[in-house]
Amino acid sequence: MEVIDIQNLNHYFGQGTLKKQVLFQINLKITEGEIVILTGPSGSGKTTLLSLIGGLRSVQEGSLQHFEKELRGASEEQLVQTRRQIGYIFQAHNLLPFLTARQNVQMSIELQEHLGGRETEERAALILEKVGLGHRIDYYPDSLSGGQKQRVAIARALAGNPPLVLADEPTAALDSKTGRDVVNLMQRLAKEQRRTIVLVTHDNRILDIADRIVHMEDGRLCGC
Repeated sequence: MEVIDIQNLNHYFGQGTLKKQVLFQINLKITEGEIVILTGPSGSGKTTLLSLIGGLRSVQEGSLQHFEKELRGASEEQLVQTRRQIGYIFQAHNLLPFLTARQNVQMSIELQEHLGGRETEERAALILEKVGLGHRIDYYPDSLSGGQKQRVAIARALAGNPPLVLADEPTAALDSKTGRDVVNLMQRLAKEQRRTIVLVTHDNRILDIADRIVHMEDGRLCGC
């Protein structure tokens, strides 16, 4: 099953004489359970493409389908529904500092599903156990290491059972061993749960987790 189907996608920044094309004729299909890594130099368009796939920007030209639903021309409500099917992991873990690890994960579950308080607590605790933080569920972010914070971010992204996970430089702020542990964890959970992952990275040490590597250069894809 195709999770993402992109055809002839173009994207621009700015208006009038300042208008600049940043993505050129992007064609890409991503199937269920696949781990796809986007590589390329800074400024090549990787994060822009990821934000379009994530429904964080509106499609301007071409076609971008999520589970056979077209995002070009989608309303804000339709984009919100699309975002609810996606787990996001960023370089900056973006945890709320006034919430514990479990509460950060619970909030994600509550946004995705209508469950009782006890159920969300139990699910949050279970996913934190899976990422190796069962002994840190009631710790605040300030009391966690960089790797532990990123594990909470992974747990938060996966807790709502999204079929698609988008990760933008998830290992950039981590040392090599912690970064490897984080991506191995993402790979294992993705395969266990049949999640599709699209991951942007400059880190050549983690490319081996990919089912497919797609390179971007000057707003264009190669190696698809």
